[in-house]
Amino acid sequence: MSARALRILVIFTAFFAGLSLCLGVLAVLSGRNIVSADIQPIPIGGPFRLIDQDGRPFTDQDLRGKSFLVFFGFTHCPDVCPTTLFEISEVMRKLGSDADRTAALFITVDPERDTPASMKEYLESFDPHIRGLSGDETTVTAVAKAYRVYYKKVPLEGGDYTMDHTAIVYLMDKDGRFVAPFNMKRTADVAAADLRKRL
Repeated sequence: MSARALRILVIFTAFFAGLSLCLGVLAVLSGRNIVSADIQPIPIGGPFRLIDQDGRPFTDQDLRGKSFLVFFGFTHCPDVCPTTLFEISEVMRKLGSDADRTAALFITVDPERDTPASMKEYLESFDPHIRGLSGDETTVTAVAKAYRVYYKKVPLEGGDYTMDHTAIVYLMDKDGRFVAPFNMKRTADVAAADLRKRL
């Protein structure tokens, strides 16, 4: 490459570097984030109407004014669901009387087997602040979709089946809006203190 061509290349490189720097400074000074200005968060949650373990209708409006936890699972789950429900129970126990100011929902992903009666029997092993919710397949699918929950029936030998599903505990605010996944991988004292701050 000739000396003249090299000088032209250096000049153009310097020009575009300077232009990029100027645009970056202008973006900062104007308070705009050019890269993420048009990116909107994906909503999680929303209105629902299900049936609780006592056979009564239960909707999102029953939780207005309360921060609450939501977990999707099923009563035939061998390990993740009972473990998570036990951990939520421990958090509720640590909250003491403050547990009455919040709620925890266990929404089935297996409405074929999880009737209100079976949910009621299953939840007797856990804290009474945990409410079990079920419904028909269409309704459950719609609620799972609103919470971005994946679930799928997995056939087993002998005609039985299990369910693959998302195992996140969702923390929702007093207006029913998603806050963040609620971290259960910490002590019940720490988790309860975090939840209490939102009551």
